[in-house]
Amino acid sequence: TAKNIEAMNVDAIVVRHRTPGTPHLLAQNVECCVVNAGDGAHEHPTQGLLDIMTIREQRGQIEGLTVALVGDIAHSRTARSNIWGLQKLGAHVIVCGPSTLVSRHWEKLGVEVAYSLDAILPRCDVLNLLRIQFERQLMRPFPSVREYALLYAMNGERMTRAKKNILIMAPGPINRGAEITPEVADGPHSVILHQVTNGLAIRMAVLWLTYCAANTGAPS
Repeated sequence: TAKNIEAMNVDAIVVRHRTPGTPHLLAQNVECCVVNAGDGAHEHPTQGLLDIMTIREQRGQIEGLTVALVGDIAHSRTARSNIWGLQKLGAHVIVCGPSTLVSRHWEKLGVEVAYSLDAILPRCDVLNLLRIQFERQLMRPFPSVREYALLYAMNGERMTRAKKNILIMAPGPINRGAEITPEVADGPHSVILHQVTNGLAIRMAVLWLTYCAANTGAPS
């Protein structure tokens, strides 16, 4: 399929696939640019870029901030792309969620692992709330959504114990009432819609850069 698309003289192929590594495989077998739009639970580079852009717009910098990724870390390609980018720019990254969804192996990469949102909440400058991806789970990792929400959902009561200028983020789609309550998702600390806006700008920029790479005479 990729070879057929390349035969149409395209500048880039944008690929999203359930199998991790698919964009890398395509890039080894076609001459045009390949953009990874998400490969399984591996990576989602443009989501990572837009999340970082949103934080930097709101806080002015990344270095020195404490950013917690909360939720289904095991199945989240967004988490991986965020971790690599945030660490490169000097943030302290925490991954938090049930032990069935958060592995201790992240500690080997300098990431703090936590199993209690309440314990880390007062230290966090940014919370990025990742949805529970039931479609990728072979078995239910916790007894019920209600129990998950009691322990990990960002709600109005928890907001009273957070920093006054905390940023609330979510890559979407969000499960209201599971990872986040409506009052927080739509509240003054939420930058979820800013993420959506920045997503368009980031992806336009990526496509433009790939076009320039494929057409060396194109204006930069």
